[in-house]
Amino acid sequence: MNPPAPEPNPLPRIHPEVAAPEAARELPPAQINLFTGEPEAVVVPIETEPPDGEERIIDEGIRMVKTGDTSQVVLSGFGMYLSKKSERLLVRQGKTVVYEFPLFRLSEVVVASRGVSLSSDLIEELCQRGIRLSFLTGGGKPYAMLSSPMLTATVISRREQLAAIADERGVEFAKLIVTGKLTNQERLLRYFGKYLKQADPERFARVDRLADQIAELRPAVQRIAGQRIDDVRDSLMGYEGTGGRLYWDGVKEIIGQRGEFMGREHRGATDAVNALLNYGYGILYSQVWGAVLNAGLEPFAGFLHVDRPGKPSLVLDLVEEFRQPVVDRTVIAHINLGEAVTLKAGMLDEETRSRYAAKILERLESTETVKGKKYQIKSIIQMQARSLCTFLRREGAYQPFGFKW
Repeated sequence: MNPPAPEPNPLPRIHPEVAAPEAARELPPAQINLFTGEPEAVVVPIETEPPDGEERIIDEGIRMVKTGDTSQVVLSGFGMYLSKKSERLLVRQGKTVVYEFPLFRLSEVVVASRGVSLSSDLIEELCQRGIRLSFLTGGGKPYAMLSSPMLTATVISRREQLAAIADERGVEFAKLIVTGKLTNQERLLRYFGKYLKQADPERFARVDRLADQIAELRPAVQRIAGQRIDDVRDSLMGYEGTGGRLYWDGVKEIIGQRGEFMGREHRGATDAVNALLNYGYGILYSQVWGAVLNAGLEPFAGFLHVDRPGKPSLVLDLVEEFRQPVVDRTVIAHINLGEAVTLKAGMLDEETRSRYAAKILERLESTETVKGKKYQIKSIIQMQARSLCTFLRREGAYQPFGFKW
């Protein structure tokens, strides 16, 4: 007896570019062209936004994150082409338009991989609308950012910024940055240390002692006196370095045996913890750099960090008060939860980068309290850059950001 013939598939595949073994994965909508008989993709307009603080996966290499009252689109994928039509950002895969995003819903477009092309018309439109276009390396480090020169057309803030390098404002701001960083380092150790109090009292005692030692450095920083930042920078960096050594010793105690971590390595990191930190800081740099530009400040003229060609010293200054509450907190939680981290040739693999970047973006979307009101951390970064402008113009005080633990 012959076996029964297989039933015909009532929904024939119309994605001939995808091999049969991959049929299980979700594919973009497609249809048969009635005139040519050939399969073609159906354009999907992305009209809705993700909920506040959440990431929406649009497709492989395309995701959307709500940022305040507008959204950030993160794009990666070799061969992707971005252009514009009327009021929309178009995403092409090959020669076919697959997705459309209304431009009025966007605050930033992030290109997060190589092999992505853009039209000059799209770049012009983004600049006219004040939508930042950021480019990240595979390691998450920003290497380019395009925005309209008119965003920094207010020259008064820049004049005052440069003048402050030679007067007491530069000294005061640098002291505040170091004090704020020490405060957040102490608070993060206490935040994670409290979970050790019952589970491992000895480790808790060591972490608590290190937090106390960091707290003791703050009054000494406040006592530093000088008329110009060049007169006090070495002293400030000395206290900052001492606080860093105590802090990373505390991080090692908190992580324990859950991950290999011999200490902080800025370049050439070969362990998972440092690789996660470096990647996360790259994402944070992009956020702070954008805030500095939006505020009309000069990214390369800092106070605590010395000026060097190609070094965005003001960006590095402002990053200091956000390292612990944004990146370090996320990394320590990631390691303590035992989540997988895969390294290839000393770098995070694509899956780990994508999963971890989503966590950093989620943390940037979370809220903290400033002056009695809750704001997303992304918004606080913008607020701090504008507060610095006010301080430099002698129109108000600057208060470093400190998260609540």
